[in-house]
Amino acid sequence: QVQLVESGGGSVQAGGSLRLSCAASTYTGSFFVMAWFRQAPGKQREGVAVIYTGAGSTYYGDTYYADSVKGRFTISQENAKNTLYLQMNSLKPEDTAMYYCAAGGGSGSSHWNTRAYNHWGQGTQVTISS
Repeated sequence: QVQLVESGGGSVQAGGSLRLSCAASTYTGSFFVMAWFRQAPGKQREGVAVIYTGAGSTYYGDTYYADSVKGRFTISQENAKNTLYLQMNSLKPEDTAMYYCAAGGGSGSSHWNTRAYNHWGQGTQVTISS
């Protein structure tokens, strides 16, 4: 049973930074793709950042960002520690949400689609005050 455990959430003022971590119970290189999604109250879960983590994959290391976070957020992986990160800078009140780590094996769905991922963490809350 794969487990993903997020940490690093919290409450900061606008303009501040947070670094989220996602510790996996298995080698992150065994996943084809990993991502951070977020969900604000009353809204659908949306993809924030994606990274292709599969060791040996043609896409290994490729990263993608939602337009709303491009230039402010950075996704990275450390396979030796089985950990995924999301560095969030210049945070805005609209970034407030529960942030989820996700991992998938490559289902053919778009990497922005939740169906591309079959493992999810429990989430970590990020609250940004103005």
